[in-house]
Amino acid sequence: MPIYDYQCTSCGFKKEVMRKVSEPSLTVCPECTKDTFAKQVSAPAFQLNGTGWYATDFKGGAPKPPSETKSEPAPSACATGCACH
Repeated sequence: MPIYDYQCTSCGFKKEVMRKVSEPSLTVCPECTKDTFAKQVSAPAFQLNGTGWYATDFKGGAPKPPSETKSEPAPSACATGCACH
């Protein structure tokens, strides 16, 4: 969901608002209640919610080290104590 910057041209109040792209823009300032609240031009920002590729591939920060290859377990001794395996 995109995060938009809004600013009131009357009182100067600024606020970041998370809204769906399909929702109409806000126009009424929550501070002074005038119809002068306008969307500002800014760098795009959005928030990803839920599960998906971003949560599994990028959310953790640094990449995981490559997995180590499993080696054969050490041979166990038989009941008599020899290492015949």
